[in-house]
Amino acid sequence: MNTHPSKDIIGTLGNELNGKQIVLCVTGSVAAVQSPDIARNLMRHSADVFTVMSQMAQKIIHPYLMEWATGNPVITELTGQIEHVALAGEHPRNVDLVLIAPATANTISKITCGIDDTPVTTVASTAFGSGIPIIVVPAMHESMYRHPILVENRKKLTALGVDFVGPRLEEGKAKIAGTEEIVDAVIRRLTPQDMAGWRVLVTAGPTLEYIDPVRVITNKSSGKMGAAVATEALRRGAEVTLVYGSGHAILPPEAHVIHVETSQEMYDAVVSELKSERIDVVIATAAVGDWALDQQYDHKVSTRRTPELVVKLRPTPKIIDEIKTISPQTFLVAFRAEHKLSNEDLIQSAYDRLKRSKADLIAANDVGRTGVGFKVDTNEIFIVDGNRNVVHIPLTTKREVAKRLLDVIAERCSR
Repeated sequence: MNTHPSKDIIGTLGNELNGKQIVLCVTGSVAAVQSPDIARNLMRHSADVFTVMSQMAQKIIHPYLMEWATGNPVITELTGQIEHVALAGEHPRNVDLVLIAPATANTISKITCGIDDTPVTTVASTAFGSGIPIIVVPAMHESMYRHPILVENRKKLTALGVDFVGPRLEEGKAKIAGTEEIVDAVIRRLTPQDMAGWRVLVTAGPTLEYIDPVRVITNKSSGKMGAAVATEALRRGAEVTLVYGSGHAILPPEAHVIHVETSQEMYDAVVSELKSERIDVVIATAAVGDWALDQQYDHKVSTRRTPELVVKLRPTPKIIDEIKTISPQTFLVAFRAEHKLSNEDLIQSAYDRLKRSKADLIAANDVGRTGVGFKVDTNEIFIVDGNRNVVHIPLTTKREVAKRLLDVIAERCSR
């Protein structure tokens, strides 16, 4: 067998790191227990991962675990094979990135001072000399993280081009960043920054319309599609503002998030952003409620005293219809959800809506189809432009849909 069975997961979540080789350096923090998960998720995005472990790291997790995780032999010492040069030396076969996760205070300070007394610090020094990108993910007690010398050393490494991810300051500890945040940072570092300098506004999630203080009318949306779009835009170097309704998606921490509830609040937030600064692209994925109560109750309506409740609804403001009026230069990408239409009718409905809103593109999906749209991790969309040209993205993960949608946006906006 030429391929280790553990490599069967490569590419199952995306191909962003296809062809990329990454060294995962593991040091002696208890957060090393997260290293296998980090390696596996990098592989799921198509990376080939090679592990280098310090002696102290081997006292926390066994090298066999990392060999299982990556499908590659683990380097635990430097031998006559000059492993540090093979991985990170200045030659055509070197790796694309060195990721130190977790990184202890000891390792960070040694790297800053050029001390090479472990396989990890030696690989880092070699990577510096070869110009290979380095990402450091600290994990230690908070008091150590705040040590003025360590603070200064982090500043020195940042000035030398090292990226830091995290930590999360909780319970008196500087805890290692989440796996998804670490993987996103790797993808951003190795992904072409074709949206660098762009300001992108994304709307996402459902809105709520109150019947009374405790009851609402809403949509089924989770906000996952919008969160995926925002994450992908960040990976490409954009500055992202995310206007987010009451969904349950995991939001990218690097985005500027504006939390809203009602459609009016989302409308006001979008208008305010458009009027206060230049917005290059608006991607309107939110499932904005179409109807709100004409008059809300200011108290909880009792079902005992009110056996039948009749309410009058009024249309909510149409956000996408105002964007081009407020900011004509903004590239507008609208979203449209339909239910159980043919492809032809879905595309025609999307095209008609694009014309009314004067959008540049519209992405349409049919939430009546299995695995599409609300509260799932997959989607299928048809991207339609003003000339009725159509790009079909078949059913796949929302991350992959976001990537391919932004490929189209980046191509159109660069023309």
